[in-house]
Amino acid sequence: MHVTCPRVLMSLVCLSTVACAHPAARPAGTPSSPSRMAMNQKPALIPWPVSVALVNTERLTLGKAFAIEVSPAEQDLQRVGRELAELIRPAIDATIPVRDLSSTPARDTIRLEIGPTSTDVGDEGYELTISATDVQIRAAKPAGVFYGVQTLRQLLPASVEFRAARPHALTIPTGHIVDRPRYGWRGAMLDVARHFFAPADVKRYIDLLALYKFNQLHLHLSDDQGWRVEIAAWPNLTTHGGSTAVGGGAGGFYTKKDYADLVEYARTRFVTIIPEIDMPSHINAALASYADLNCDGNAPPLYTGIEVGFSSFCVEKDITYKFIDDVVREIAAMTPGPYFHIGGDEVKKLTPPQYARFMERAQDIVQKNGKQAIGWDEIAHSTLLPTTVVQYWRPDASIATPPSTKLVLSPANKIYLDMKYDDQTVVGLNWAGNVDVSVPYEWNPATLLPNVPETSILGIEAPVWSETLVMMSDLEFMAFPRIAAVAEVAWSPQDSREWEEFKARLGAQAPRWAALGVNAYWSPKIQWQR
Repeated sequence: MHVTCPRVLMSLVCLSTVACAHPAARPAGTPSSPSRMAMNQKPALIPWPVSVALVNTERLTLGKAFAIEVSPAEQDLQRVGRELAELIRPAIDATIPVRDLSSTPARDTIRLEIGPTSTDVGDEGYELTISATDVQIRAAKPAGVFYGVQTLRQLLPASVEFRAARPHALTIPTGHIVDRPRYGWRGAMLDVARHFFAPADVKRYIDLLALYKFNQLHLHLSDDQGWRVEIAAWPNLTTHGGSTAVGGGAGGFYTKKDYADLVEYARTRFVTIIPEIDMPSHINAALASYADLNCDGNAPPLYTGIEVGFSSFCVEKDITYKFIDDVVREIAAMTPGPYFHIGGDEVKKLTPPQYARFMERAQDIVQKNGKQAIGWDEIAHSTLLPTTVVQYWRPDASIATPPSTKLVLSPANKIYLDMKYDDQTVVGLNWAGNVDVSVPYEWNPATLLPNVPETSILGIEAPVWSETLVMMSDLEFMAFPRIAAVAEVAWSPQDSREWEEFKARLGAQAPRWAALGVNAYWSPKIQWQR
C-alpha cells in the first residue's frame, strides 16, 4: 500500500519531524515472530561495523547530568555535538551543554574528539567506546566522529527520534566498536529533472542518507523534461525550460541561492553534492529554451513524456561549447566538491565519432573549470582523461577502460531504486527487471565486472529516477527499505554480510522509520518489529 504521511522537514537529528505513526503501531507486512527475533542477537546497526563488542547486561543511562565535550577549535564537531544534544533533549527533558574537551575523561560525558585510534580507521572511520559512566567517539577526521554519532544514535531507542516525546529512559549497551568504510564513495542519485523535488525534500533525503553513512548525493539537474538550476548567462533555461515536468506538471528550479544552500546543508552532514548536466542527449529542455542550440535554428516544444534518445546538441556549432562552458563554470563555482557529471548516456542521433569528439571536448571544459568529469558508462567509447570517472549502469554493457580509470558502480538491475519491487508495485518502472528488497544486498561489487580490479572501484551509487515519482512520499517508498541494504554493501566488509542475518536488523529499523515519518515499503518478506 502506498500511503502519504504528513511530515515537516527533519534536520540532521530530526529536530522537527512530525511522525505519522506511533512506534508501537505494527507496519504492514508479516507479524514479528519471537523465534525469528531470537535468531539474531545483534543490535540493529546498519551498516554493520567492522568490529562490535557490546554487553547488553551492562548499560549506560543518559540523563540530565551529562555534557558533550568536543575537541577545541573543531567547528564541525561543535555543530555535531549541538545536534546530538538536541536529539536527546526531549527524552531527558533537558538540553545538555556542549563544551571543550576536558584533559581527562570524566563520568557523565559524551566525548567527541579528533585523535589517534587503537587501529587505523582512515579518514571516515571511528572508534566508539561506551562504559557504564561515559561515551567516547574518536576519529582522525570530523567525518569519522559524525559517523560514530550515527552509530550511537542507532544504539539509542527509536523513541529518541520523536520530537514531542515525554521524558523516558535512554540506555545503551556498554562496549567497543571500531569501524571504517569499505568504499570511499557511498552514493545516492536523485533525478530532480523529470519531476522537481523542492529544496526541503532534498534536505530531508540528505538527512535520511546521512543516518546510514552515505557521503555522495548526485543531483540529476537537467533532462528533456526540465532544467532545474539557475544559470545567469542563460536565464531562459529555468524560466522556460524549467516550467514543466513529466505529465505536464508545474516544474520548478533551484535559484543560485537555493543550490548553494543545498550544497552547504549537505556539507554539514558530510555529504558531497555532485551536479549533473546530461549531454549531448537528454537535453530537450535546453534546446526548447534557446533556438541557437539546435542545428536548424528552431526551438522544439517542451517535452513531458518519458522517451529517451531523441534530443541532441548540435555538436558542430561553436555556440554549443560556449553554452557548456558557461553552464559548467557557473555550477562549478557554486559546488566545492571535486566532481561534475556530464551524462553521456542514451545518445541515438550522433555517429560514434561525433559522440567521442563531443564527450572529449566536454570533459576538457570540466577540467578547465577545476573539476573532474564523470559520465555514464557510454563515455568509455571516448578517449578519457586520467581523472575522468566512469559510472557503470547498463547490466549488459561491455566496457573497456584504461587501467587507471576509476569506476562508480550503479548496475540498474541491482541498485536502481526506481525499479519496482514486484509486478504489483504502484509506482516505478521495471525495464531492468524487478528489484526486490534482497537484490541490492546480495551482490558483491568487486565481482560485478570480471576484468576490473577492486582497486579501480571508487564505490557504489543507488540512483532514483523520477519518471513516476511525483512527491517525497513516492521517493521514500522506493528508497526504503532498499537504501539501507545499499548502505551496508557500500560500508561493511564483504565477509560480514549475510542476508538472513541482515533481515532481522532491517526489520528492527521499522520503529525508527515510523518515528521519523518515513513512508517505507513494508515488504512482506521482512519480519518488521513493532
